[in-house]
Amino acid sequence: PDGSAAPQGRPGAQARHPTRGHPERILTLAQQLGLATLVVGVTVVVHLAGLALLLAILRRYRRASRRYLVILLNGGAILVAAFGLFALHSAEIWIWAGIYRLLGAFTDFEHALYFSTSTYVTIGYGDVVLPPGLRILGAIEGASGIILIGWSTAFFFSIVDRMKLLERSLDTDHGGG
Repeated sequence: PDGSAAPQGRPGAQARHPTRGHPERILTLAQQLGLATLVVGVTVVVHLAGLALLLAILRRYRRASRRYLVILLNGGAILVAAFGLFALHSAEIWIWAGIYRLLGAFTDFEHALYFSTSTYVTIGYGDVVLPPGLRILGAIEGASGIILIGWSTAFFFSIVDRMKLLERSLDTDHGGG
């Protein structure tokens, strides 16, 4: 199958083929695994550094003495964490997209970014695919993405949980309100 058939579930739809022709590089399995290991390593380090930076920013969070200030500070901290995590995942997706573009897997960066985004978050529409000789990279990006998203979910949950504890402590210290 060359991927020229219309995507299933969408009669008459045309699959987009930004990879028509041959990519600049076809990698062996060993080369794909080596490159994927390198990119996973880079994205894990980026993720760790990003979470450390977010934690440093959130540690500046101070306990307020009034309930309305607690609510405002908690809301602000949650927004910082959410947007920070979104930016972090975006950077990691762009790293993968850059690799695909450098390898010539896609004719333009838009397709590389689209493919990388849908793969990283494991949506995988299937309307844009990697050519043979690069497909292992996509599979490993999906596995990497789901692990990093899980790590972010645990981080975000721990931030929100800590804020709930601080809020309960404030209620206890001030007689419930």
